[in-house]
Amino acid sequence: MTDGTALRRFWLLAPALGTIAALIGVPLILMFWISLLQKGTNSGVDWASLASASNYIRLVWEEDFDGTMIVNTSYLVILLRSVLQAAITTGLSLLFGLPVALWMAGLTRGQRDLMLLLITIPFWTNLLVRNYAWLIILRDDGWLSHGVNALSPIGPIQLLYNDLAVAIGLTYSFLPFMILPLYTVFEKFDWRLLEAAQDLGASKLRALRRVLIPIAMPGIAAGSLLVFIPCLGAFVTPALLGGGKTLMLGNIIQMQFGASRNWPFGAALAVVLLALMLVVMVAMALWRKRRVT
Repeated sequence: MTDGTALRRFWLLAPALGTIAALIGVPLILMFWISLLQKGTNSGVDWASLASASNYIRLVWEEDFDGTMIVNTSYLVILLRSVLQAAITTGLSLLFGLPVALWMAGLTRGQRDLMLLLITIPFWTNLLVRNYAWLIILRDDGWLSHGVNALSPIGPIQLLYNDLAVAIGLTYSFLPFMILPLYTVFEKFDWRLLEAAQDLGASKLRALRRVLIPIAMPGIAAGSLLVFIPCLGAFVTPALLGGGKTLMLGNIIQMQFGASRNWPFGAALAVVLLALMLVVMVAMALWRKRRVT
């Protein structure tokens, strides 16, 4: 590549790079800088304070009454809950999304288009409204709760304001993000490969495990990433369906920028959340690169 060609490509990319730097890079740098400062006298940020890692230390340690530092596991528990909840949601989305995408790929063109329309219809409604709908469905005097408790051999079961309700709400919200990548893979799948595997003596389960799943791995990886990453920062669903009992990292960040008015600590939590997302994305990229090679 000549210098003239490289310079021309740079100037062609300059508007896009400038936009990305202005809309993404600058806010991220500002958020990281705020995370190193201290809370203002009343609220907000004390811009005159010295930069330190005190907000990050607070994630694990807290000062006791006598001035000694003791371990505080509260935020670590919330972080672990966020990761587990995101992993459970990803697993449930894969469990329900894989059969649906596989079934859609076997339909006619018109039927597939109709199913794609039905899957995307929930996106036409605000997420808050959809979560309120689940709030009505899962409430104690709702029809679903009555039906479950009527069949329950262990007594009354509360469906709302717990981890189960949050998992249901998150799975419902992010299930389309799993179905669409899987459908994209299955739509181009050569079904004669399954027939060949069965002709060679493979059972349906073995053909599914040895032929279909490996081919669908790009869709599974993409769908898992699209579900897991947003779930880590979710706060609307845990706030409504969890009832404040099952806080996730997104809820704590929202509280710091809202009621607590501690922007530096909220920024530190946001940086930790962003770092966790980057770790997941890098791990996924390395796994895919290793799988290809």
